[in-house]
Amino acid sequence: MILEGMNNPLVPLLASVKRPARYLGGEWGAYVKDDARDMVRVCLAFPDVYEVGMSYLGYQILYSLVKTCDYADAERVYCPWPDMEAAMREARLPLGSLESGRVLRDFDAVCFTLQYELCATNMLTMLDLGGIPLESSCRDDGDPIVIGGGGGACAPAAFEIFFDAFCVGDGEELLPAVMSVLGELKGGSRAEKLGALSRVPGVYVPGVSTDVTRSAVIEDLDGGFIHRTMVVPNCGIVHDRVAVQVFRGCTRGCRFCQAGMTGRPRRERGASSAEDQLDALLGYTGWEEVGLLSLATCDWSGLNVLLSSMSAKLERDNIKISLPSLRMDSFSVELAAGLEVMRRGGLTFAPEAGSERLRSVINKGITDDDVTSALDAAFRHGWERIKLYFMMGLPTETTSDLDGIIDIADRAVHHARINKRRGEISVSLAGFVPKAHTPFQWEAQESRESLRERGRYVKGRVKSKKISLSYHEPDQTFLEGVFARGGRELGAAVLEAWRRGARFDGWTECFDFGLWEGVFRDMDIDPGWYANRTRALDETLPWDMIDVGVSKEFLASERERALGGEPTPDCADGGCNGCGWQTRSAVCASMPRVF
Repeated sequence: MILEGMNNPLVPLLASVKRPARYLGGEWGAYVKDDARDMVRVCLAFPDVYEVGMSYLGYQILYSLVKTCDYADAERVYCPWPDMEAAMREARLPLGSLESGRVLRDFDAVCFTLQYELCATNMLTMLDLGGIPLESSCRDDGDPIVIGGGGGACAPAAFEIFFDAFCVGDGEELLPAVMSVLGELKGGSRAEKLGALSRVPGVYVPGVSTDVTRSAVIEDLDGGFIHRTMVVPNCGIVHDRVAVQVFRGCTRGCRFCQAGMTGRPRRERGASSAEDQLDALLGYTGWEEVGLLSLATCDWSGLNVLLSSMSAKLERDNIKISLPSLRMDSFSVELAAGLEVMRRGGLTFAPEAGSERLRSVINKGITDDDVTSALDAAFRHGWERIKLYFMMGLPTETTSDLDGIIDIADRAVHHARINKRRGEISVSLAGFVPKAHTPFQWEAQESRESLRERGRYVKGRVKSKKISLSYHEPDQTFLEGVFARGGRELGAAVLEAWRRGARFDGWTECFDFGLWEGVFRDMDIDPGWYANRTRALDETLPWDMIDVGVSKEFLASERERALGGEPTPDCADGGCNGCGWQTRSAVCASMPRVF
């Protein structure tokens, strides 16, 4: 094998940029296969900085998966920060992979993950620095196939002009099939490759695919690919730990949550399978912390079994386990209390809404009693700090619901005091963004002015010095809303904004809304038409060509129940609610029906 970093052309620039370790390569677990020259060579491209991209479990899994294929090899690339981009352009150096320095244009495929709409301009930076024409229509037979995956592939229209294909669903199911097609057609024409890719289940090829693309899923997580190696970063990253996914999908049915809808059906790992994987990863990487990942890890049926089975080993080796997703109830707090690593920091909860009424609208499933018991249990078990995440601008939200946010924060202060804790309460408010394939996909997003007023209103009601409150920049929330449900015509605006200097739009220090306003004005685009408009239920939506398994009829019925304040029970507890997967999933087909 060839260790990465051996051919890093950026080394002469490292002394002049911030955080040079982002560009070094040479990490433990990263390499190029000795015989990769004749293989399909894919570059996994993350359109954000190294420390964010290296925390994304999906690419760790896919990297390990491709390394097991005898016909393909994978390398990685992340977006250079603006200072490095400027240095590269001045030095006329192209963007290449961390493993070998191979320039992006020389790969057979470049695969981007689309996790956040505001990373779109970073993707263009990477394509341009890598020598790849930005628009798919401008590429020829010698250019790599540019593929998009991740959550954004479920609603890809606004960025279609930049991609040759999209993988919709589980990457472990899709990427080997895509690489196999490209291997069979290595040296063939672009048209041949795109035509063949359009026939792969779960792959959407703009302008070629004629049928609705159905999401590809792996039903048996224990029987599918399980990664037992990870690339260990050479600098601090956002989530610096071994990561194991314990289940996919979610049946709680939060109506604002795109991942909870598009990630269905819910599929669990067995406790013994997860334990075997943890043993392998800890031995390979040397990490001393483990994250058990899912949309709601406390719902995993194997959690107590795993913790009981591994407790002696974890204590002996001083390994800490964290639960990134903690439900706001006393059960979850009691469980977390037994995990020493969580006791060292604060606890994070996401009530999402300030009143039980509004939590019923969004189907969060958290009562006022749950909130009170969770707060009391947290301080009773010794935590000193609590973070609370809420959304503002949710459908049917009133001033009373906003008042409820401060009421919950005040309750936290009260329970800290009676439990004799310091009680530092951090409240974070984010503007609601309606997402495709959710019951709220037809709803209007609140205007920037309205979101700013709501944020100021809540902040102005903070009385206790124990409470700190911040709210997300409404301009960024608005732009996210524009592209979350935008059509193909918006691609030209993304391209123009990038040409005018838009970079790292998800980072407050780089975001320039005035630049975007100028683009929309000059191109005669009304961004409010995309973000702030209620859509008719019979309107053709830009993402209708993607079938994620949850039917439009189910989403419409959930919207009606939401506006009526009616919760829908978790189908894992009460039986199948008929979301659409009951006809496609063996797991769902076996459940009792309640619809």
